[in-house]
Amino acid sequence: MSSSTKIKIPAKLDLIKIRQDFPILDSSINGKKLIYLDNAATTHKPLCTINRMRDFMLNENGTVRRGLYSLSINSTKAFDEARERVAKFINAKSYSEIVFTRGSTESINLVAYSFSSAFIEAGDSILISGLEHHANIVPWQLQAEKIGAKILVIPVLENGELDQEAFSKLIKTPGLKILALTHISNSIGTINPIKEMIKSAHAEGVKVLIDGAQSAGHFKVDMQDLDADFFVFSGHKIFGPTGVGILYGKYDLLEIMPPYQGGGEMIEKVTFEKTTFTTPPHRFEAGTPAIAEVIGLASSINYLENIGLDLISDYENELLNYATARIKNFKNINIIGDAKNKASLISFTSDLAEAFDIGTLINEYGVAIRVGHHCAQPVMQRFGVSSTARASFAFYNTKEDIDSFFIALEKVLAIF
Repeated sequence: MSSSTKIKIPAKLDLIKIRQDFPILDSSINGKKLIYLDNAATTHKPLCTINRMRDFMLNENGTVRRGLYSLSINSTKAFDEARERVAKFINAKSYSEIVFTRGSTESINLVAYSFSSAFIEAGDSILISGLEHHANIVPWQLQAEKIGAKILVIPVLENGELDQEAFSKLIKTPGLKILALTHISNSIGTINPIKEMIKSAHAEGVKVLIDGAQSAGHFKVDMQDLDADFFVFSGHKIFGPTGVGILYGKYDLLEIMPPYQGGGEMIEKVTFEKTTFTTPPHRFEAGTPAIAEVIGLASSINYLENIGLDLISDYENELLNYATARIKNFKNINIIGDAKNKASLISFTSDLAEAFDIGTLINEYGVAIRVGHHCAQPVMQRFGVSSTARASFAFYNTKEDIDSFFIALEKVLAIF
């Protein structure tokens, strides 16, 4: 197959140097060069992050806020600096609005539990969308069932965009307390107009949580511009470590919300009769945190900002356009989700083969893509499919990666 589509690489994005920062991209799978196109699931880590974590564990390891010896003091300093780094990355007003969790899933569970405990009563409503990952559905269902609240859903149009006319009516529902909305659909790539939707929600007195797992690290997110009440993302999806995530919350809300977990460090005073809790963010960080991972996350953020998030965003959009033009040359491929504003991923089905067969066989050519329902079964049901194959791109991918993917895909489909 061929395509006349040209890809424009921003002048300052040095792909040769960037790929050298990710040695795993030079590895082989089944004797073939690895073509990694599952970045929506997890991203690889630059050497600077790996080395920073290794250096910490070899030379600096000490628990935080627990000791008066040098290792503990220095670890605490590095940990606190990482929190400040995250706050700056998303333009939070204060580092006290940054809570460290294990990932986006735990961040959403924390808000679902603590916000519901403080603000939601029987008969109230929670609004989500038909594009949500299970992590932004199930926690709200659990709380709704416990409290006696209702779950409302914004429907999805045929092109994969949210029905804004329906949203404008749903947001006015009496007793609606919170809108929990994905920034970018992990399953089909739709970028939701969250700034406008947040504004509409706030006009009705409704708080907003944004699931930014697929957006942070791919373009700039600014809490002062968006005005979200809560924003969550995961380290491993922004080229950082697994096991660490972020919950941003406006301080006045965090201050009212009760703790999600109990244990060490999140307390002010404990007696057998009563416990009082410390102020945010520590109120929500029971136990020893993932210290090396938090420090590694700060290194990944530095790496991204040194490259430039605007350059990353522009280049990944170029990759999306190139891949979309290429895949449309296949007669037996159906793209699921054709929103006007999309992230750099393509979700598709084939008339010739099941997604699981495609994913299994294409691995023989060294190509890593995701297949399945992508933890978004309601999205699959909306489009009448059980699963899709998904190729998702990052700034370390190249035009040649995409070409190799389509050569392999053509060979796999030829079997059927």
